[in-house]
This record gives sequence, C-alpha cells and structure tokens, in this order.
Amino acid sequence: MNGNFVYHNPTKLYFGPDSLKGLEEELKKYGPNILLNYGGGSIKRNGVYDEVMAVLRKKGKTVVENPGVLSNPTLEKLNEGVEIARNHKVDLILAVGGGSVCDYSKAVAAATHYDGDYWDAFYLRQQNPPEGQLILPVACVLTMAGTGSEMNAGTVITDAAHTLKVGHVFDERLMPKFSILNPNYTLTVPDNQMKAGIYDIMSHIMEQYFSGDDDNTSDYLAEGLMRGLIVAARKAVKNPKDYEARSNIMWTATWALNTLIGCGKKEDWEVHMIGHSVGAWTHAPHGYTLAAVSMAYYHKILKYGLPKFVRFAENVWSVNPEGKSDKQVALAGLDALKAWMKEIGLPLTISELGATTDMLEGIAKGTFLLDAGYHQLTHDELMEVLSESM
Repeated sequence: MNGNFVYHNPTKLYFGPDSLKGLEEELKKYGPNILLNYGGGSIKRNGVYDEVMAVLRKKGKTVVENPGVLSNPTLEKLNEGVEIARNHKVDLILAVGGGSVCDYSKAVAAATHYDGDYWDAFYLRQQNPPEGQLILPVACVLTMAGTGSEMNAGTVITDAAHTLKVGHVFDERLMPKFSILNPNYTLTVPDNQMKAGIYDIMSHIMEQYFSGDDDNTSDYLAEGLMRGLIVAARKAVKNPKDYEARSNIMWTATWALNTLIGCGKKEDWEVHMIGHSVGAWTHAPHGYTLAAVSMAYYHKILKYGLPKFVRFAENVWSVNPEGKSDKQVALAGLDALKAWMKEIGLPLTISELGATTDMLEGIAKGTFLLDAGYHQLTHDELMEVLSESM
C-alpha cells in the first residue's frame, strides 16, 4: 500500500435481533433531553417507534420528536431541526430510520452550536466546525441498509430553492457515538428502497475501488464485499424476507463506507457528484440516480484505468480472459455489472427517473467535477455522460 493514512472509527455497533438492548445501555451516558428524528411515519407502522420509545421512557428521557425527515433532506428541514435542538437544549440526537435520517441528524448536530451560516461554511465551502465548538452527539437506530451513514461522518443536504444537493464528510467528531443494526427492521422497507440501497452500497465500494494502481489490501477487501453483495442482493430480490441475505446486505453497507476500504486510496466520487445533481432535479431515490449514471461514466473513464477494470471483471465477475484483449475483458466486466443491475430491477437511465434533455445543463451546473480516480471529467465529457445516460 502506498502513501500514509490514519484509520480511526469511534462508532460502536450493536448488530442483530437483540441489538436494541444496546440502546438502553448507551443512554446511561447522556443527559435527559433527546431529539428523536425520523421520517414519514413507517417506524410507527412497523413497530420500531414503539420499541424505541419504550426504551427512552424506561430510562426517564424527555423526548422531543422531529418527524418528516424525508429522502433528500432539505436545508429548510435542517433549519427546523437546528431550531428545535437549540430551544430544547438537546443532549443527544437519536436518528431512527434510514441513511437520510442519519445524515440529517449529523447535519443538525454540527450546526446547532455553530455561530454563522452553516450551509455556506459546511456545504458550499466544505469546512468543518471549528475546534472547540460543541457538537451534539448522534446515535442511530437503522431501518434501511445502504448509505453506511451509521458508521461515518457523511451528510447530504439539498438546497431546494437553488436545486443544489451537496454532500459533506465531516471529521470524526460527527461520527455516530453508537448505532443499532437490527436486520429485522429492514424487512418491511419497500422494494424500490431496498434496491436503491443495494446499489448505493455497490457504488460506494466501486468509487473507492476504481482508483490507484498499487497492490492495495483495500482492493482485496472491496472485491470480497462486492462478491458478497452480488449474491445477497439476488437472494433478497427473490425473497425480501430472507433474513440472512438482508443481514449480509446490512453489514456490507456498513463496511462499504466506514472509511476502512478507502485506506491508501485516492478514491473517485464522481458518480456520486453526478447522482446528487440528478437527484436534486428529479427527487429520485439516491441509489437509483447512481445506477442511472454509472454505466456511461465507467465507459467514459475505462481507458484511463484499464488494468483495474480488467481486475474488476476477473475478480468480481469471474470473466474468463482467455482469447480476449484487456479492453474486451474490461468491457465484459461492465456488461456483467449491467446484467446484474437489470436482474435486480435497477434503472439504467436518468430518463426513467424523470430527467429530460432540457434539464441536462442544469444537472451539469450542479455537478462538482473532482480531480480524483483515473480521470477528471471536462464539462463537455460530463455532458456526454449525461446524454448517454438518457
């Protein structure tokens, strides 16, 4: 492995059917005022809300509820959460839901005691809270697998007024203090959300994998995670109640983006940058936007990172290289990826998500072009990727 890196992940995980017992244990460490963030109400229908509230009441906590954190949480909703946290002198933010709720909770945690324009500082200028600023602790009870937000410091917020969706990975102070991962909580997730989550996981792994040219342990870990995800996804799509498959997907999601497989890697997050902008314009599920732009993007950069694409084909998809050129092997790997995406029911074009040709310039304008991975796109190349994704 080349270069230098530091690995530190302070998040404590409780995994399995009995994992909620960990919430009772952890609550002893925090003050009485809890901000409970959740989404559109599914946790009330599936019983998770009642289970969590029973624990909070047992521990004598004062709970302030903040429902309505939907997919692609907005700046307006962030402002609302910050006001609630300030007014109620919150001691702990508890996110109960999927990655959007976890992302949102970290954003509230960073902004509550920030003296200034946190949208400009944290998102537009990609700064972290100043040293010494009080940052509220965050914990997660996860109900959907995909983002890995339960064990990282990432957040994504949408400024709907300006059609701008921006992600920011904070420093380790924003990593959840603990997370509860009960795979049973994911079994009632709607089919489209499960599939979107699966591809979000796959994209997280690929965007770290497709960078660098050294013999890196992180790549071997990534290949194992991808192979396992491919198998588990097929099983889960056939039988969404398959606990083993859903538990493997949930665990893979966590390790896909808790910074482990990024160690020693340059990383390439351009698919996410494009996907975020597509999401800002279409409001489509995050994983779907990634799926819809991936094939065009990877075909565009394949020639710049050909050896890694060959390795991807052989080690992840078992493509037989005999009688094929390196380019043919690499293309066969992308064909296998596309076939798997179709098999599990993912969208392959942004037009399926509601994008139209007159949106493309706006989507491009909202896309950050990163100097990462094997090639930095030009504006013209980005427009080609978007056009080819239609």
